[in-house]
Amino acid sequence: MPKWLKSAEVITFEVRDSVAYVTMNRPEKRNALSPDLIKEIHDAMLEADDLAEVRCIVLQGAGADFCAGYDLGFGANPQNQADPEGKYRTRIGTYDDDVWTMTRKMHQMLVIQDIHKPVIAKIHGQALAGGAELALTCDIVIAAEDAKIGHPGTRGLGSPPINFWFYHVGPQWAKRLLLTGDSLTGRDAARIGLVLDAVPAHELDAEVEALAKRIALVDPEIAAAQKRIVNVAMELAGARTLQNLATEADARAHLSQGPGRQAWRANVREHGVRKAIRIRDAAYGDAPVRIRAFEQP
Repeated sequence: MPKWLKSAEVITFEVRDSVAYVTMNRPEKRNALSPDLIKEIHDAMLEADDLAEVRCIVLQGAGADFCAGYDLGFGANPQNQADPEGKYRTRIGTYDDDVWTMTRKMHQMLVIQDIHKPVIAKIHGQALAGGAELALTCDIVIAAEDAKIGHPGTRGLGSPPINFWFYHVGPQWAKRLLLTGDSLTGRDAARIGLVLDAVPAHELDAEVEALAKRIALVDPEIAAAQKRIVNVAMELAGARTLQNLATEADARAHLSQGPGRQAWRANVREHGVRKAIRIRDAAYGDAPVRIRAFEQP
């Protein structure tokens, strides 16, 4: 009987050669982050961290994508926010209710930073919005060259409640990406340091497996020391404090009465979440960010 992972309905969990593979398994939803999926990722990370045989963890997605974001369809369904007796907080309550409920959810994802064993995110297909947030909590990110990484939700929904963008790419690129919601290919994400490296899609599995096995050669207590040292260095730059601020800032953004936010709400009511996303993104087009500095003269 697993100690932490009591159920695994939307992930799979496997240990091979001292590496735990945690696979998000909602391919029909492009591995969108539902409350159940977030909870199972959290529990799987604790399970892997506690297992003596595990020395490295790989987080990946089944199907065509790593993770296409938060499950907006779940959140937009009033039945999933319902509390007829009014006993509990919901995200559709007050500003403080929004902060409280989001903080509980975000802290489950931030367990990746807290556990002692290193975690590699393996990105293929889309890693958007919450999917990008999830990947950037990991210690190392490897992407397929044709992967798509970004946070289109900043165009009208709010601000990333988990926000490590600055710590990967610095202030200018963080602002460039968050102010537009534009995405990068995996290849260009590696060029600016948003991910460690990018490889052809057909080589991604082998590349990540080789790195995970190489990390697993290190004594786990020494590996834990390396991870913790770097995380403390990030904390000296305010990384964890910023996550609390980011969640509060996102809740504040949810209160916006500006035209973009109003249009989003109206389109969700009239057309549903999927079409509302298409309407929101139409003016931006589908082209990824173009980095001229890396183009051939």
